[in-house]
Amino acid sequence: MRTLMIAVMGLSLTAATVTPAAAKPPLREVAAIDDALLDMGVADIIRKNCPDISARMLRAVKMAWDLKGEAGDLGYSDAEIDAYIDSDAEKARMRARGAAFFKAKGVDTSDPQSYCALGREEIQKSSRIGSLLKAKSVSYTHLRAH
Repeated sequence: MRTLMIAVMGLSLTAATVTPAAAKPPLREVAAIDDALLDMGVADIIRKNCPDISARMLRAVKMAWDLKGEAGDLGYSDAEIDAYIDSDAEKARMRARGAAFFKAKGVDTSDPQSYCALGREEIQKSSRIGSLLKAKSVSYTHLRAH
């Protein structure tokens, strides 16, 4: 345990010696952030287009806050994070990435059940996308009526 604490303190001191002038890559190039935002967007599109799937909204909100915190920990200011999220160019780039993702997964964007199939697959795989989705409960009331 003591060795772990010393290692963590050493990493903290090493991180503290990095100069603030060190160039940060644009947030779009930070894969952990950019890919997570893509997954959040894909999950949102699935839940909006599939009548059988809904969102795990609290989980999505927590993920968004965690990502903002992670970006802050990497040295990005709130203004830099907001500029990235609000950028029309970044939104267009992310839409293109999403469209490519759906195409690669064989989703027919004119068919809601195609989104449902992908959503169920992601839920089954317990992927990050799937973790933001849940299958809506099926009502069996109509089956009990005689």
